[in-house]
Amino acid sequence: MGLNSGVLNLAVALGVGLLIGAERERRKEEGPGRSAAGIRTFAVSSLAGAVSFMIGGSILLAVVLVGVTALLGIAYWRGNQEDPGLTTEIALVLTTLLGGLAIQEPALAGGLAVTITVLLAARSALHRLVRTVLTEDELTDGLIFAASTLVILPLVPNRPIGPYDSLNPHSIWILVILIMAISAAGYIAVRTVGARFGLPIAGLASGFISSTATIGSMGERAAESGDILPAAVAGAVLSTVATIIQMAIVLAATSVTALQRLSAALVCAGLAATVYGAVFTIRALRRHTDNRGQTGHAFSLWTALVFALILAAILVLAAALKDWFGETGVTLAAALGGFADTHAAAISVASLVATGRMRADDAVIPILAGLSTNTVSKLALAAGGGRSFALRVIPGLIIVVSAAWAGALLCDSQHAYGVAVRCWP
Repeated sequence: MGLNSGVLNLAVALGVGLLIGAERERRKEEGPGRSAAGIRTFAVSSLAGAVSFMIGGSILLAVVLVGVTALLGIAYWRGNQEDPGLTTEIALVLTTLLGGLAIQEPALAGGLAVTITVLLAARSALHRLVRTVLTEDELTDGLIFAASTLVILPLVPNRPIGPYDSLNPHSIWILVILIMAISAAGYIAVRTVGARFGLPIAGLASGFISSTATIGSMGERAAESGDILPAAVAGAVLSTVATIIQMAIVLAATSVTALQRLSAALVCAGLAATVYGAVFTIRALRRHTDNRGQTGHAFSLWTALVFALILAAILVLAAALKDWFGETGVTLAAALGGFADTHAAAISVASLVATGRMRADDAVIPILAGLSTNTVSKLALAAGGGRSFALRVIPGLIIVVSAAWAGALLCDSQHAYGVAVRCWP
């Protein structure tokens, strides 16, 4: 380690101690019950960790850390506070470690110091969030989501299994997590700005992740409370706007020629979804009900599991049909793939166009077939949201997919009659 590098790393270690110590100094009490560590103690401890690591490596750093911990233990037990906390003591030990880390990884040590300081400074906000803002049900949901994401997901096999090797447990469990996340996003939006504004916004945003999952989540919320029915319908239909936009993005990334050929269909579908969703958004805004104060579960684990089971059944059926009837063309493959993910089907077809193995004109029907079968999956989930929800969402979904086919057919008819018109912007 060069001299300049060593000086710089020591400066980072000093900065780490001063940063965390400044925050702790502001929290330091006055009088006999005050904390034993302030800005000077934190700065010196961080430098002690850095110097010890420079001289004796990790062994000497461990010795210094034991000494700091012993001194903290003595100061803690001699304190006269009625409710002594351990935050400052633990922060001082961690600051000593960060001082040693700054010698090897100064950028990482600095970043961790900023993170720790933010956590320490946000004490009041975090306490209020856990004690007064979050309900017991919400906290339980948060723990379930964390366990599903951080514990279960890494353990789930990431390989094809089951009939025809059609199921990937890792991908299916990601969908379960996705359903819970989308439902939680809608719940947070409702609690923040109310159902009238929150659900349409959440539906549009969540549609970029999975419009099918969003429709299922919105149906669940509509079934729980009839007052938010227009807002839930708006969120469900607006999620299809995100589907169309995302379709255009993936086509542009795969084959610009395919995007140009399908642009009329996508524009018609997008306009239909926007207008239909706007109608129910206006209805929701006119309804003078605001559920901002409602609390409960942020998501239903059972609903997420049922959705995953439905999707798994569709995947098995699609694989079986493909095995029974063989390779009957790109259209059948795209239609079968569309049951699970319309974008995956579109990418596979557009890739053929990009490599010259298919004409752009021939890609229209397979891609729209995938969009249509994906709409069938959405119709099934919309039906699970109750009669009122289904009667409002299903017509909108049918209008959107019909508009896509109408735009494509209009373009074809113009071309067939020799009309000199471009079918894309």
